[in-house]
Amino acid sequence: MITLDTLIEAVSLPDFDATVAHTNLAPLNRRLTPAEGIIPRQAGVLMLTYPEADGSLHIVLTQRTEKLSSHSGQISFPGGRRNPEDASFTATALRETCEELGICDDIQIIGMLSRLYIPPSNFEVFPTVGTLPMPPVYTPNPDEVAAVFSLPIEILLDPQTKLTEDWDFNGSRVPITYYNVGGRKVWGATAFMLSELEMRLHEVLGR
Repeated sequence: MITLDTLIEAVSLPDFDATVAHTNLAPLNRRLTPAEGIIPRQAGVLMLTYPEADGSLHIVLTQRTEKLSSHSGQISFPGGRRNPEDASFTATALRETCEELGICDDIQIIGMLSRLYIPPSNFEVFPTVGTLPMPPVYTPNPDEVAAVFSLPIEILLDPQTKLTEDWDFNGSRVPITYYNVGGRKVWGATAFMLSELEMRLHEVLGR
């Protein structure tokens, strides 16, 4: 079983290169950095974990409402654009988690994953990893969150969880790799971040 100590060690790996983790999930010709002269917007998200009653660690995921202008309907981590008054990207992630899910206290910060560029929305995302001492009580913001669910961290190490399909984008068939979480397809930037965590866990566990 992946413990909190395992997670802390994985997130704290020194000099970890997330390029392979991101590239493995990137559609063909997807940019991993902004084009020359493009200044991306910046955002912070929170990969929030907690222990279930059996001791297994889970990651909180949300489904965005269809009314949102960016990445509507997609699976994501709580988070959003950094405000000028936010002291850090972690502060942004914590503020957004409080606003979106009503989880405002008791979050222990573990560390950060690698920043990630999202070309369609021109956002550079900085993911913070945190944990709660017990399962959270959600108060979702109905304007932003359509559903809340969790992903057992253990399934990231199961190769059958990660699938690839050809999807239609603007008339072209594009291979998309995603995590199948209880029938939900977790893809895009969220899957990229999960892929990095997966590779970090593989390195720590040696499998």
